Amino acid sequence: MTQRLPAFIPKFTITSRVARALMRIEAAREAVGLLPITPSVLATLRETARLFSTHYSTMIEGNLLTQGQVSKVIEKQEHFPGRERDEKEVLGYYAALGKAEQFAAARGPVTESHIQTLHALVMAGGRKRVKPSPYRDGQNVIRDSRSGGIVYMPPEAKDVPQLMRALTAWIKATEPEGLPCPIRAGIAHYQFATIHPYYDGNGRTARLLTTLILHRGGYDLKGLYSLEEYYARDLRAYYKALTLGPSHNYYEGRAGADIVPWVEYFCDGVAHSFESVRHRAQEAARGGAQDQALLLRKLEARQRKALELFRAHETITSRDVQTLFGVSQRTARVILAAWVESGFLIVADPSKKSRKYELAIDFRFP
Repeated sequence: MTQRLPAFIPKFTITSRVARALMRIEAAREAVGLLPITPSVLATLRETARLFSTHYSTMIEGNLLTQGQVSKVIEKQEHFPGRERDEKEVLGYYAALGKAEQFAAARGPVTESHIQTLHALVMAGGRKRVKPSPYRDGQNVIRDSRSGGIVYMPPEAKDVPQLMRALTAWIKATEPEGLPCPIRAGIAHYQFATIHPYYDGNGRTARLLTTLILHRGGYDLKGLYSLEEYYARDLRAYYKALTLGPSHNYYEGRAGADIVPWVEYFCDGVAHSFESVRHRAQEAARGGAQDQALLLRKLEARQRKALELFRAHETITSRDVQTLFGVSQRTARVILAAWVESGFLIVADPSKKSRKYELAIDFRFP
């Protein structure tokens, strides 16, 4: 007998707890935006946040590499025999996190292709060239790791494409309606986990989708926070917040569950993560070399993000900008030309065919 597919209409109201969390988020967001952080300090904090996100998101799924080992794997400094699968998970998530930031910087609505590409990178073990992952073609279940009992039975495979179309349509439709971005991101996380469109990698992809929506909505906080760390600090609370509805079967209550408890948990997590960034950034700013607050405020978002390219290289090319922002080579050249004209970059070797660019003196790392 064919089940009637429930519509995606989240039952949600903004409770006082959510309202307080949103106020905390905005306060921390404004404070971090005004901090006098030098480019070098900013680049370092951004990379630390990426490593934290990668470590904690894979740890949630059972990855046994420590934070230090994760850093060494990503920097290709060391190999850990017997931990090859863990290493691939780390490299995959790190690559997908970078791609999510590229998607956000390129603007445009969140699409199914974005989500499928993020999942493909999660599962690719560090490979950069991937094809978007097709959705599962059969039933999957989530079982208790100890008892083996069924904890949740997601929708049938035949319903997944329609549900994913409905999810991305909802994300796009609610953006201009004024629904706060953290709430939108939280609901999208919940619904993706509910659909469970893949056999494996659903949790990691849900967390990457959250990052994409937050960054896309202007809640990137300079790329300095790690929501994954908040989840990992108390996994029981994370899973409890996600477990809603009167039945473990998607068709018997999960789809229409009241998700207020999850949204409250999620917004508290964003607030906590943002406040942690404010504290760390304040400490870093006090210990930074010189006060470049006025200089940094003049930079546009793409210029601030481009500073990370110079953390490892003295010069960059149009291909570097193309890869970072997910734009065409022609657009990358237009961006670089504008940056040269504004005084952000200077041409390092104008005589060569493959033109290289370096930071103007005012923006170079101390």
